[in-house]
Amino acid sequence: MAMGNKKELLPEQREELFRALKARFEKNINLHKGLEWVKVQARLDSKDSEEKLWTLSEMEKTGGEPDVVGHDSKTGEYFFYDCSAESPKGRRSVCYDREALESRKEYKPENSAMDMAADMDIELLTEEQYRELSRVLGRNFDTKTSSWVKTPSEIRKLGGAIFCDRRYDHVFVYHNGAESYYAARGFRGSLKV
Repeated sequence: MAMGNKKELLPEQREELFRALKARFEKNINLHKGLEWVKVQARLDSKDSEEKLWTLSEMEKTGGEPDVVGHDSKTGEYFFYDCSAESPKGRRSVCYDREALESRKEYKPENSAMDMAADMDIELLTEEQYRELSRVLGRNFDTKTSSWVKTPSEIRKLGGAIFCDRRYDHVFVYHNGAESYYAARGFRGSLKV
């Protein structure tokens, strides 16, 4: 929960988030070979990262199970992706974007993937990032769900949006009208810290 209008966590919320992130980091060491939790935590602990912690907390609250999947040695940034086994539960049953949501005449979903991502200060994974996550995780994910991914503007201009899932040990990319939504479709996000 943010304090006032600022996107910051209470001290006990910070501690709880750090515990969850550290436990996940240590459990999934194959995701970030050569990286050390102490350095990740130091980056997260910096004054500049207060809003990023709030974002990671939102990713955690909605079932994303964020974890470090990379590091930029030039900028010092760490890349967090949603690494949950299925599309995050708290982010399902959403259409692609605001335009799609407003175009529905009836049975509108409560929100859109792009709006939720913007509210959380994360980016939807691209198709390439989704494929990379599949390679890095080395395990099946989205085998019962699917995830909207950032759609190229030329597809979106024509009314479509793309999503991915993983079946038969392969990533599949599909399309739908951007206004469609399903109980088993959500989205995965990324965050640079």
